[in-house]
Amino acid sequence: MKTIPYGHQNINKDDIQAVVDVLKSDFITQGPVGPAFETAVASYCGAQHAVAVNSATSALHIACLALGVGKGDVVWTTPITFVASANCALYCGAQVDFVDIDSRIYNLSVERLAEKLAHAENTGKLPKVVIPVHLCGQPCDMAGIHALSQRYGFKIIEDASHAIGGKYRGEPIGNCRYSDISVFSFHPVKIITTGEGGMALVNDTQLAKRLRLLRSHGITSDAADMHPRIPEEIWNYQQIGLGFNYRMTDILATLGLSQMQRLDEFVAKRHIIAKRYDQMLSSLPVVTPCQHADGYSGFHLYVIRLKLGEINKTHRQVYEALRVAGILVNLHYIPVYRQPYYANLGFETGYCPEAEQYYAEAISIPIYPGLTEAQQDQVVAALREATSL
Repeated sequence: MKTIPYGHQNINKDDIQAVVDVLKSDFITQGPVGPAFETAVASYCGAQHAVAVNSATSALHIACLALGVGKGDVVWTTPITFVASANCALYCGAQVDFVDIDSRIYNLSVERLAEKLAHAENTGKLPKVVIPVHLCGQPCDMAGIHALSQRYGFKIIEDASHAIGGKYRGEPIGNCRYSDISVFSFHPVKIITTGEGGMALVNDTQLAKRLRLLRSHGITSDAADMHPRIPEEIWNYQQIGLGFNYRMTDILATLGLSQMQRLDEFVAKRHIIAKRYDQMLSSLPVVTPCQHADGYSGFHLYVIRLKLGEINKTHRQVYEALRVAGILVNLHYIPVYRQPYYANLGFETGYCPEAEQYYAEAISIPIYPGLTEAQQDQVVAALREATSL
């Protein structure tokens, strides 16, 4: 039985040839393709600067550091995300807290955020940074979050790992209109891939400079940024801060640059698949994804929620039945604070009720540009069987 994964990269002969060409070139690590990829993504999104790194996790880490997150600070994010959205704050010595999700869109709830901010202001524990996550590729209510940032003084990092190619209010996600930094992921199951990789986008030149220092050991080769030195000594670079080896190689960047040519095509195909799912699943005991009028999703994921009151099976039984049938569904995500590591930090079950209700019902079914109609029919048939009485 051939299995169907929940996500899969789309690599064509042009992608392969581009990588081969770089492998035959003089530069396979830091050469001209990395900056070209950054320029392509920044231009597509309408941002002033882009800083490519080796993963979105690295991008989130240096984004926090560039915004001054450190010991004594608090960073807030959604519990329904990959753990990296929260871990990045802990890497900086800060604390992390969670804001419950919207019951229908599944992104961080602006209403719950406003309530939590009002309480935090009274207790003197306002966040330094808030990290909204565009779950499944659907943008958060960034205008609402930005308005609250203006009132309460926090910075915003958009975790747009799922969302390149999507739009918010008719503009590309990643333009940083409502945030200080936006972060993309180029993991193989994302919209476009570099194998592994990520990118941070900004509109502030000084912030971009800090990000570039942090991704490469805190080293600069710009004479204007170097500290005074003895004229007779050779200083072709200086470490002026503490940074990391988070750079993206030209091998990865050239794959990303090639994939950018098909980004809109990839997203359009995902929408076609999602629309067909919407129609095919309308008679089954599941809730299909709701798309907000302000957003055009990248549709990285297609998450259904089981109407368990209409199914004589548990969430786990349906999940396992699908996988036995060769449909390699996934769960995005277990609330971060339910993870053992975070439970040890003091978080308890029930902390975010909407997030836990979502977790008890959600299943990510296959969606990727190469998914055929026959495979989609197979997914729906297996889901019909798994939810039948």
